Amino acid sequence: MSSSSRFLVRIQPSGLQFEQVPGRSVLQSALSAGIRLPNSCRNGTCRTCMCKLSTGRIDYQIEWPGLTREEKAEGWVLPCVAEAASDLELLVPDAVDLKR
Repeated sequence: MSSSSRFLVRIQPSGLQFEQVPGRSVLQSALSAGIRLPNSCRNGTCRTCMCKLSTGRIDYQIEWPGLTREEKAEGWVLPCVAEAASDLELLVPDAVDLKR
């Protein structure tokens, strides 16, 4: 699902933030902004990027990402195959600012 809206994504606990680029995943948008989130496969299967959604809504680019129903219910998301559907706050302790 692709939106023309741009949403702000905040990463905690670092306080880093970036705009969701329409049509790109949260992971791709972060990388474009110079922020590295943990990742490997980039297709929703390896779970390396799995992180907790604190606030906001996401839409997945694939029908069923590599999360269990219970994990989804607990707020876990896969940024490699997700797009922001609102402003987001994600808990990603290993996020790195590549601009520093």
